[in-house]
Amino acid sequence: MTTSRIDTAAVVGATAWGTTLAVHLARRGMPVVLAVRDEAEAAALESARSNVRRLPDVHFPDCLTVAAGAEAVADAALVCFAVPSRTIVVNAERVASGVGRNAILLSATKGIDVESGRRMSELLAEALPGRPVAALSGPNLSREIAAGMPGSTVIASVSAPLDALRDAFHTDLLRVYTSEDIVGVEFGGALKNVIAIAAGMVDSLGFGDNAKAAIMTRGLAEMTRLGVAAGADALTFQGLAGVGDLIATGYSALSRNRRLGEMLAGGQALADALAALGATAEGATTIPAALRLARRLEVELPITEALHGILYEGVRPATAVQTLMTREPKHERR
Repeated sequence: MTTSRIDTAAVVGATAWGTTLAVHLARRGMPVVLAVRDEAEAAALESARSNVRRLPDVHFPDCLTVAAGAEAVADAALVCFAVPSRTIVVNAERVASGVGRNAILLSATKGIDVESGRRMSELLAEALPGRPVAALSGPNLSREIAAGMPGSTVIASVSAPLDALRDAFHTDLLRVYTSEDIVGVEFGGALKNVIAIAAGMVDSLGFGDNAKAAIMTRGLAEMTRLGVAAGADALTFQGLAGVGDLIATGYSALSRNRRLGEMLAGGQALADALAALGATAEGATTIPAALRLARRLEVELPITEALHGILYEGVRPATAVQTLMTREPKHERR
């Protein structure tokens, strides 16, 4: 409920990130329900008291329970969604009858809808109308947060109580910042996955640190251009949800999108690489979504275009690099 304090929560999605958020809130003493797909999954997780598949070394705190169906979210003042972007609407509809009219909706999913170009918070607002909506994003590798390593994140909204959301998540190990620029925070989180794929390719191809710095910096420029065209504040991309998340995702061995880039540059087909990852790499879905939106907004995204060629059109990485390197020189800020 939209009060000064959030005292109950549900997290929809037993992904690594969803499990991490549920564990994080429960460690703070908050009653939390991890909402999963069916009773069989709920029983398995409750029996193990751990998400053995996603976070095998992380034990569930006593105040974390697992349940399936709409009743899993029925008493939650905060309902957080941490599911793949392509399933967020289905998951919202699945629990809709249990979501309270005053519950706060929080998207922890980083993606863009392929067909409409809408952000995850917009999809949630449409599926569950009349409720305040927020988004959480930043350099938040799930295994590090779950292991209790220090980190930071950003929660953004124009309709939800930011102070209450910050207080719900903030600890000595997870520093939470707030923002009213939900557009920028969500686009930063989604688009950095695209550039992280390119960073992984640079690593795999052995192009060196100069090339990696260039691809990430010019990638940040692309992220900012598209975000600003969609209504974001350019400065948001200089913060945790932009460059911060990009650095973590572009360099960490824990990053699925970076690993996807490495595998693709190493010669694996997209389908084989995704299967080998065994988990969602949102950048692969975000590439066509970002390009469709960019064409609508008349924004140029050369790195994203090159990645689309590699992932979906059979272009060799070396050819894509040559295309990027031989583009007409231009002013850095244009």
